[in-house]
Amino acid sequence: MVILIKVAQLLLSLSILVIFHEFGHFLAARIFKTRVEKFYLFFDPWFSLFKFKKGDTEYGIGWLPLGGYVKISGMIDESMDKEAMKLPPQPYEFRAKPSWQRLIIMLGGVTVNVLLAIGIYVVMLSWWGEQYLPNAEVKYGITVDTLGQKLGLQNGDKILTLDNKPVEDFFRIPATIILENVQTMQVERDSQKVDVVIPRQLIAEIVKHKSPDFISVRIPFEAADFTAGSAAKKAGMMVGDRIIGVAGQRTLYYDEFKAAILKHKSEQVNIQVLRGADTVILAITTSERGLIGVATKLPTAYFTFKEYHYNIFQAIPAGTVKAYEKTADYLKSLKLLFNPEVKAYESVGGFITIGSIFPSVWDWESFWSLTAFLSLMLAVLNILPIPALDGGHVMFLLYEIITGRKPSDKFMEYAQITGMVLLFALLIFANGNDIVKLFR
Repeated sequence: MVILIKVAQLLLSLSILVIFHEFGHFLAARIFKTRVEKFYLFFDPWFSLFKFKKGDTEYGIGWLPLGGYVKISGMIDESMDKEAMKLPPQPYEFRAKPSWQRLIIMLGGVTVNVLLAIGIYVVMLSWWGEQYLPNAEVKYGITVDTLGQKLGLQNGDKILTLDNKPVEDFFRIPATIILENVQTMQVERDSQKVDVVIPRQLIAEIVKHKSPDFISVRIPFEAADFTAGSAAKKAGMMVGDRIIGVAGQRTLYYDEFKAAILKHKSEQVNIQVLRGADTVILAITTSERGLIGVATKLPTAYFTFKEYHYNIFQAIPAGTVKAYEKTADYLKSLKLLFNPEVKAYESVGGFITIGSIFPSVWDWESFWSLTAFLSLMLAVLNILPIPALDGGHVMFLLYEIITGRKPSDKFMEYAQITGMVLLFALLIFANGNDIVKLFR
């Protein structure tokens, strides 16, 4: 069921993005009275699932969910319709239009993708607002896994600054370390300020890390609920009890408790809890995995998150800024692909990777947030100067506008073929990476 939910979200998101992207080309073409022969969601080699014709355009849904397309008359595109290009240009064809009009038609898709992302962010901000955890609120310090320890951090550290620059949003710290090439972290440790130098060779490990949880918030262990047949509940533990010790070892925080209880698997152990102003000792028999059947409170119970609420007029500039910031972050992440030290190319993924970022339960806020970000990704990738992408066509059109010389149809044909080969190679590489990861 989880896989089906993720796949459904991925297909819906990609469908929205493809339709809006292709509509951008379609609308610009229609404005300049350029004929659009086909408008398809997904590709339709050999046959389509559904189609109808209205006016000069055939609308349909293909069976291959790798994108979509509009076929514009008189244009060398992925259809490779070379026979039509041998005929004299017609006034309604793309090749018969002035270069500036052709440029606008080619930019229509990425323009609509950017506007779509901004629109989604505007609606989200006006509907849900936004919130984040101020770094100053992380009063108990942090917990780290083995990767965090390699970075030189310790449980209980409080991160003050990155490269001596203050950090406002705690959950932005991992991304900032990667994208801003952070060299040092300033932390408070045992009431002393300490400089932690980030080993550059570990950045590749951070990029490949499956989640940003190598740095997490530290929280107390206060009982919020019990599992069925909970050993702790049978021993007399109550909701609201705060665990402060295991077998005489002081454990004020959840991470300390987890480390201590693992030493007492399948044993009866005295656990010290704070109940109001009283200290109570409970004899609890742990499971073979060292569990006692208690759920702790979520971090939101211990910290004050900063919240912003917007009306629609406030959300417009805020949504635009958010789209700009997300685009800037994505461009910085693309730069990492060409950094031989980071080896970010090893983490490049295809449809499985994209699908995995969607939540396992249907959550509209997460869905629209991811769709907005994917829309910006699609805009950035499509504007890259690679033949067969919109950016390739834009590159040749700019050459034509600047030099006054139009590349020949034969050159455009070869460029299109080269671009398609490159794109298929990238598609195979990305999805191959996904398959390799499944067997690791």
